[in-house]
Amino acid sequence: MYSLILALGTPTTASDGAAAGGSMVTTLITFGVIILIFYFLIIRPQRKRDKEAKAMLAAIKKGDKIVTIGGIRGTVAVVKESTVIVKVDDNTRIEFSKNAISSVLNKKEVSAAEKPAKKTEEKIEKVEKPAVEAPKAEENAEEAAPAEEKAEN
Repeated sequence: MYSLILALGTPTTASDGAAAGGSMVTTLITFGVIILIFYFLIIRPQRKRDKEAKAMLAAIKKGDKIVTIGGIRGTVAVVKESTVIVKVDDNTRIEFSKNAISSVLNKKEVSAAEKPAKKTEEKIEKVEKPAVEAPKAEENAEEAAPAEEKAEN
């Protein structure tokens, strides 16, 4: 009879069931953490890049300087629904799918030119604020001085 019990396995007790349930919870938590790590390190940044690429393709207009995924540089001559005709040389025009455009060159130049202008405006505001606040500090010092004199008398 004892050999039959050993062959079938040991009977489970309440503590064995709790341990099995606890290990299942830890396993689920571990998988949840792994999924969160994948989301924040892979999925979310990829979605952000996709949104930026779609916005860039939607904003392409005639006259923009572009680079294709093949490395061809040119100027946009005509924008259609799903294609763009790019002027590569004086008389050379090539039609590309919009998805073949990797970047718009003159957009970066414009945004780089705008950033220093914003920084100088911020610097001007920072310089003006202390100049306005400084007389208030002097007035407070003058008001504090007569109070000190009265305390000495």
